[in-house]
Amino acid sequence: MATSTTTRPLPPHGSEGRYKGTNSGSRPPCRCTVCVRGNRLAGIRRERVRLAGQSNLIPVEVLAAHIATLTESGMSQGAIGRAADVSQTTISYIVNGKLRSCQRSKGERILAVRPGTRDDISDQPVLASARRLQALYAIGHGQLAVSSMSDINHSTVSHVVNGRYKTVNGAFAARVRAVYSQLSRTPGTSEVARRRAAREGWPPPAAWDDERIDDPAAVADWTGACGTDRGWWMHTLQKLPMCEPCRTAHEAWKAEHRGLPSGEFQVALMASRASASSRGVDIAHDGRELMRLGCDYEQAAARLGITRQHLQQELQRHPAPAA
Repeated sequence: MATSTTTRPLPPHGSEGRYKGTNSGSRPPCRCTVCVRGNRLAGIRRERVRLAGQSNLIPVEVLAAHIATLTESGMSQGAIGRAADVSQTTISYIVNGKLRSCQRSKGERILAVRPGTRDDISDQPVLASARRLQALYAIGHGQLAVSSMSDINHSTVSHVVNGRYKTVNGAFAARVRAVYSQLSRTPGTSEVARRRAAREGWPPPAAWDDERIDDPAAVADWTGACGTDRGWWMHTLQKLPMCEPCRTAHEAWKAEHRGLPSGEFQVALMASRASASSRGVDIAHDGRELMRLGCDYEQAAARLGITRQHLQQELQRHPAPAA
């Protein structure tokens, strides 16, 4: 059986490896201006470290432990190498014990990589893509609409929303983010998609914070007050799928008021219900009025005593009546 050989990737210009070449002569040294300057700067950095009483090498055991943590977060060796700007070969040699130590400059870049770091090449959990596609279903953009706008095969869209994949590649996730950005602020025409989303309890785009939709720990905020008793009433009155934080909050409210006489309990219950009945409509109306008078989103939200995200959610939930 033939023995395969692995060719190490060529170091980039400006690196010590490119300047020095290999001892065997398989890769000659490069003396271009960029490599000469890179080698000189590397020497200066090493001298600074030496004068500070530190070692120019980092023990491989320290790096291997950190790489293990990164791998457990779902990162591949290639993804770690890209994030640290070192070759995948270096990462592999550290993991397999083929290095006893590593240059401090490379080691510090590896140690600076945070678990779960992704790029548009890395495979990544399907969760964020599924959330975005399910949210588009909730406002009437089904698999055919998403496919036609994103060049994603419609059967792949179906597989993702149905939970048949655990991971997707970075290019797919980027296309989903792009089509979500295009479609998430306008309603679609597919009643089949809307009914499916309602049946499954999939939150619409207005329920997601764009900055947290990728976070596995994030929870959709259907009402702008989820996690409170008022949120529970807003779910109930607007016939929205009930979320667990609101269910928990309502049970806590009932437990807190359970000691009241029956009549007083009913009065408190109706007062709680009334506080949620028109709050969202009022916020949307007042927000539009403030912006008509020249306020931007931030200023209007500040005037109303709410966050910008809350204001934007209510504007989406309660569109302006047609002229």
